[in-house]
Amino acid sequence: MPAITLYNYDLDENSFRVRLMLAMLKLEHATIAIDMFPGQEQTRPAMLAINSQGTLPVLVDGDLTLAGTEAILSYLAKAYDPARTWLPEDAAGFGRVQGWLHFSATMLENAKQARLQALFDTPGDETALRAAARKAFRIMDDHMTARHFDGADWFVGDKPSLADLTLFPSFALSRDFGIDHDEFPALRLWIRKFRALPGFFTMPGIPDYH
Repeated sequence: MPAITLYNYDLDENSFRVRLMLAMLKLEHATIAIDMFPGQEQTRPAMLAINSQGTLPVLVDGDLTLAGTEAILSYLAKAYDPARTWLPEDAAGFGRVQGWLHFSATMLENAKQARLQALFDTPGDETALRAAARKAFRIMDDHMTARHFDGADWFVGDKPSLADLTLFPSFALSRDFGIDHDEFPALRLWIRKFRALPGFFTMPGIPDYH
């Protein structure tokens, strides 16, 4: 059995982030399905014994158990990407990537909640969540517009990084809650390039632009 085990819900975008990282690093792993909706299995005693936060995803690698998507992504990049493609070693690049990981965990939380509400009727103010998600996507689109003017294709540096990987799912899945991707042309171009990366695989709700 592989040393790495991922506790996962297939329609959870945070779980998808980690599955993408594992695939792009070509890491053999086992996946354990958790009934997040409607079962909320991640909050039950058996899962709380593994992750007291009651959240998904959870990664187990040998004796190490990690929760928190950004922590898991950073760990995998640090442990299994000796070329430091996904998490730059230089201070400026590292800091910029960490900034976008923080953005994903904070500014994009409304987008994540808006999608859950659309799919699973979770609580929340639909109008406010969608407006906040659109504001976050506008920040991302403005950033990538400026990057394209500079001849760059990725959020940080000259190659894809954890910044791109963590930002991709929220925008790519946002049509699930009524976001028109035509409003964000720079992000449309960016996700087409991201989809072409080795190891990429899709999930329901992610468009295939032609």
